[in-house]
Formats: sequence, C-alpha cells, structure tokens
Amino acid sequence: MTTSASSRIDTEPLSVVAPDPGRNPGMALREEMFAGHPVNTQAAERRAATLATRRSVKKAHQAAWLVNAIRCMDLTTLAGDDTQARVHRLCAKARRPLAPPIVEGLGLADYPLTVGAVCVYPTMVAAAVKALAGSGIPVASVATGFPAGLAPMRLRLAEIRYAVEAGADEIDIVITREHVLTGNWAALHDEIRAMREACGAAHMKAILATGDLKTLRNVYSASMVAMQAGADFIKTSTGKEAVNATLPVSLVMVRALRDYGEETGLAIGFKPAGGMRTAKDALSWQILMKEEMGGDWLKPALFRLGASSMLGDIERQLEHHVTGRYAAASRHAIA
Repeated sequence: MTTSASSRIDTEPLSVVAPDPGRNPGMALREEMFAGHPVNTQAAERRAATLATRRSVKKAHQAAWLVNAIRCMDLTTLAGDDTQARVHRLCAKARRPLAPPIVEGLGLADYPLTVGAVCVYPTMVAAAVKALAGSGIPVASVATGFPAGLAPMRLRLAEIRYAVEAGADEIDIVITREHVLTGNWAALHDEIRAMREACGAAHMKAILATGDLKTLRNVYSASMVAMQAGADFIKTSTGKEAVNATLPVSLVMVRALRDYGEETGLAIGFKPAGGMRTAKDALSWQILMKEEMGGDWLKPALFRLGASSMLGDIERQLEHHVTGRYAAASRHAIA
C-alpha cells in the first residue's frame, strides 16, 4: 500500500497534544454534588451497547484511531515475577511501539510515536526512569497497597513517597472500598486527600476498583468524591478484580467527571483499565470519550488506556492496514 500519509491517517486524532490541564486542587467534601444522584442502570447499559454500533470507524480513519490509542496507552507490567530486564524490555516497546515497516507504511516516520506512560510497581520505578531517560515518556507507579489497598495508612502514604522519590511522574492509588460500600464519604475524601498530598508534584490517578462497588450509583459517588479530594484522573480498576473496565461503568464515570467539570471548570482525566484486549476495545472506549467529552479527551493529558495486551492486536490490525495481510501474533515484539 503506497498512498500518502494524509490519505491514510486522519490528522485530527494525531494533532499536537493539548497543554497539560494542570492539577486538580480539589475541594472540601460536598455531598450535595452526588447524594441521591439518580443512575438508571438499564439506560446506561443500553447507551453503552450502542456506542460501537452507532459510529463506524473504517480503513484510514480506523488506522488513525488505533495509532491514537497507542499514544494514550499506559504500557504496564504488574506481575509478581517482574524483573528489571522485563521493565527494560517494556520501556523499549514504549519508545517504539510499532515495528519500523508499519511506521513507514503509515507515513509516520517523522512522527515521534510513543505510548502515554509506562506503569510499574514502586520498586521498579528507578529501572523504568533509567530506561526511559530522554524519551519524555512519564513513569507511573501503582502504590497504596495495590491492588487491595488494605495496608495501614502510614504504609500506604510511605509507598507513595517512595515511588515519587524514585522518580515516578504519576501515582495510581487505590481506595478503601469499604468507605464506598458503607457510604462513609468523609473517610474516603480524607483518605484520598492525604494521598494527593503525599504525591507532591506527581499526578494522581484514583483507582476506584469499580467491580467491587456493587452499584453504578456507588461508582458515580466514588468518582465525585475522588475528584473533590484532588484526583487528576479517575480510573476504573486495578485489573485484578473479577470484573474490570466495562462500558456502562465507564459511561457513569465519564458523566461524573463531566458534571464535576461543569461545576468547577476543571478538566479531569479518565483511565479505563483491565479486561480490554483487542483493537475493537480501543475503538469503543475512544468513541465513548469522543461522544461524551469531545476531542480534547482523546489526548493523553486527559485519557489513558490501561491495557498492555491490547497493543499486540492493534499492531496486527495496523500491519493489515499497511500490507493487506494479517500476521501471526508471534511476529510482533510483546509488550
């Protein structure tokens, strides 16, 4: 396939990244912003089910959206057998997420395509920082007793400070689910606020572990409290729950951050994570952000995809776009 880059890649998703929206200063707990807020579960499920069917993204436009998904991806390794060698390999993939022939075939040889961030455990932050030096790719670290978040508070805060001192640019914290399940919003707000202060200059993503929260109304309330406490991003899942990111849950969280923005004028980011494995998934969540929030939320300053395994399928789809043939998954370097 030998056509110009402009005819293959829709330039809008590949535009220059919007300026950093800045930190969320948070506010005092205001329960009136979420208490009694109605969430129609059936309507949310119907809306989510129609997202991918109402908007069709094909050919060159699909390739553009898949490339955009790569630059919004948090490439992640959170395994018990992680090693520095694995982190170095992950960082090499983060610097060059697509094989050179695919990059050339897409006409992106002069475009510095990288992923949105690399996410690791706190003890692997220093290795990631070293491997990514000079790349401009942020290093994110999970913390606060990930994934359960049930360590004593002083240890959870110490883990945040450890990761920040090691060089983490972003911290993905986990909340105490019990506070949500019992409606103890003050305790949840105080907890997240303390974590936000421990992050210092590092941006904070609040993982709500939505698969554990039982109802969509709880998801909405937890999202609002997290933003009031100063979260720069709200994130669906750790990836370790029985149920992780789903479109209905994501829709409710996005509506919450939209409501928060209308109330405060602040732009808060969103990160679905866990359970997303295919290029089709990457398109579905981008369509959600495009329809609910607009083009500004298709940029890594406000949108991340926590799904490393998805990169392999995206690379296969993009190679098919360039060559007209599907390659075996083993042809591509693993994330």
